[in-house]
Amino acid sequence: MKREVNNRKVAIIGCGFVGATTAFALMESGLFSEMALIDVDRDRAEGEALDISHGLAFASPMEIHAGTYDDVENASVVIVTAGAAQKPGETRIDLVNKNVAIYKGIIAEIKKRGCKGILLVVSNPVDVLTQVTIQLSGLPQNRVIGSGTVLDSGRLKQIISERLDVDPRNVHVGVLGEHGDSELIAWSGAHVAGIPLEDFFNMRSKGSYEEFRTEVTDEVRNSAYEIIDKKKATYFGIAMAIRRICACIVRDEKSVLPVSTMMQGEYGIDGVALSTPCVLGKNGIEVRMSPSLNYLEQSQLKASAATLKEIVAGLDLGTSPAQKAAKE
Repeated sequence: MKREVNNRKVAIIGCGFVGATTAFALMESGLFSEMALIDVDRDRAEGEALDISHGLAFASPMEIHAGTYDDVENASVVIVTAGAAQKPGETRIDLVNKNVAIYKGIIAEIKKRGCKGILLVVSNPVDVLTQVTIQLSGLPQNRVIGSGTVLDSGRLKQIISERLDVDPRNVHVGVLGEHGDSELIAWSGAHVAGIPLEDFFNMRSKGSYEEFRTEVTDEVRNSAYEIIDKKKATYFGIAMAIRRICACIVRDEKSVLPVSTMMQGEYGIDGVALSTPCVLGKNGIEVRMSPSLNYLEQSQLKASAATLKEIVAGLDLGTSPAQKAAKE
């Protein structure tokens, strides 16, 4: 018997650093009343659920438990963080074959349960895995969301805010394209509370605006590598980005975030998943937006798409081991 979707239930697949930190952030958020933690290591899932639940006396009521793939059936949001971790010196793209293999098994299990909720893909390389999830799950594209460049954009705003001494919530600029080395910053539309960023820079700082942009671009692009080099993994920032995406869905906010989704002809790009601004609500992606980009930015976005297309073209998305076993 099929269970009705519980709009206040979230399932997290993968209880590593990112999954566990995400679970903690969502516990504190009060967005959900039930959270199921799913991991190939059942003891790990049980331990994380127990540890996080001990903070409920200081937060909102919530049922937190180790779950199984059956919990996916009635969860409104299913967050997939499982996968191999990025190692020092390794790019997100280097992870592709390992994590595609892992995702084949995960998506097969989700598909068997007839998931009616929204799939939020977080594992890296997130754009490739978002496309893989869409292709293998058979779910409508609006219900498969990659965390994309939400974190990159958050990093960008924080770095600019520190350099120009302004609240990051008043900095409006986004990172687009791949969540990775080919990403680009949409500088042409950047502003601080309606004031063009270059004008605000001249008000608050000295020196070259072009040098400022180059330095900030490099810092944003290399942030993850620096963190991984120093502490072996990144997880707090992405956990907050996931919390923000979940809030848009659960509260039906209609907020705009640069999440990863399949392009459908925007800027002449299609057949590949990457990040552009999207309106997010209870049904997932409601509108794909095409921000005004100058010629250079459009060229950079097309180059980012070409990089991802080349990677996806080399993947083997045939029958997974789990799917073979199910058929037998």
